[in-house]
Amino acid sequence: MFKITGLILSIILVLPLWAATGTTATTETCSRIASINYQEVLVDVSNNNRGEGLRYYLEKDQVAKELLDEYQENNHSTWKSAALSTLGSAMILGGALRTSSGQNEKFTNRNFLIFGGAAFIALSYLISKTNQFNNEYLLIKSVEEYNKRNTPKIFFSPTDPKNGVGLGIGASQEF
Repeated sequence: MFKITGLILSIILVLPLWAATGTTATTETCSRIASINYQEVLVDVSNNNRGEGLRYYLEKDQVAKELLDEYQENNHSTWKSAALSTLGSAMILGGALRTSSGQNEKFTNRNFLIFGGAAFIALSYLISKTNQFNNEYLLIKSVEEYNKRNTPKIFFSPTDPKNGVGLGIGASQEF
């Protein structure tokens, strides 16, 4: 029993460190590029202000600017996800410190605390990634709104062919 608990704890503690320092986590944000006037522009200047590289162009259109601001606001971490992760970590710590596990205990059972805490952390991570994925629509919509009324056109595909399957089509016609 102690070996399984030790294995679960080590996975839970090492996995976030591996994800934060892995190459996929660092290249996801820094590699998004838009093409403007045949020049490549870095879309995400930093992890804190995703989409900030397009602000110079998107500020020219009020609707596009508002959508970019909403996109950046939705990308910030919320207290809810932090509270859920903290609760999960506290449950795992409480389960690890718990020495005896009685048969009639339900919510203070060692296994319940450890697995419940791991589930809270996983749930928090999934919710945050889902919100981030769904929020990308706002950045795409912002670029589309800008392209409707302004030049030079921005060609931006949010997917990276190295990290997954993506398709981008751009067409421009001037009279």
